[in-house]
Amino acid sequence: MKSIKGFVFDAYGTLFDVHSVIMAVDRRFPGQGAEVSNGWRTRQLEYTWLLSLMNRYKDFWTVTEDALIATCKAKQLPLDPGARAELMQAYLSLTAFPETKKALGALSGIRLAILSNGSPTMLEQVVNNAGLEGIFSHLISVDGVRIYKPSAAAYQLAVRKMGLEISEIGFVSSNFFDVAGAKVFGFRTFWINRSDAAPEELGVMPDTTLKSLADLAAIIKS
Repeated sequence: MKSIKGFVFDAYGTLFDVHSVIMAVDRRFPGQGAEVSNGWRTRQLEYTWLLSLMNRYKDFWTVTEDALIATCKAKQLPLDPGARAELMQAYLSLTAFPETKKALGALSGIRLAILSNGSPTMLEQVVNNAGLEGIFSHLISVDGVRIYKPSAAAYQLAVRKMGLEISEIGFVSSNFFDVAGAKVFGFRTFWINRSDAAPEELGVMPDTTLKSLADLAAIIKS
C-alpha cells in the first residue's frame, strides 16, 4: 500500500447508486421502477461494449438515453418526451452510497480521481449534486479517447492525467468487468463487492476485495 500515491475511482455503481433512479421511474411508471432500472443499466453497459467493438463512439449521455428508450420499448412503456427528460435528469442527481463522502474524506492526503464512462458534463453534475465537489483532483472521462472501459486506452488516461506510474495508482470499482480491465492494464485493483457477488470467470482476480468504500479507508490507515 505504501507504493500507492493516488486512487482512481469508477463513478457509476461505485461512488453513485445507479439504481437511485428507481423512485423517478416509479413516479412515471408505478411498480416498474426496479425492472426498468435493471434493464436500463444492463443495456447501458452492453451498448458501451458493443460500440467499442464496432469502433464507433457515442458519448455516455447519448448511450444512456438510447438504453432508456430501448428498455421502455421492450416493456411497452409510453416514454413521452416529458418522461424521458425527467428520467434522464434523474441520472444527473444519482445518490452517492451512504459511506462515500466519509470514506473519501478519510483518504485526505492521497490524490483522488474519477475515471468514468460518463461524459464530462455528467460527471461534473453528479459530483456536485452529491456534495463531493473539491474532493477529486481530476474528473476523467473516456470521452478523451472515445472508447469505453475496459479498453486499455481508457485506463491510460488516468496515468496521463494524474502524472503517476501505473504501479502508483490504486483502481477502485464495484463493476467486476472494470476491475478485470484495470488489473490486466496493470493497476493495483480494489473490488467493492457490496452484494457478495461471485467473481466473473475472466481469468483475472482483483488484488483486494472489500465490502464497502469504508473498508478501503480502513486499509489505508492500518
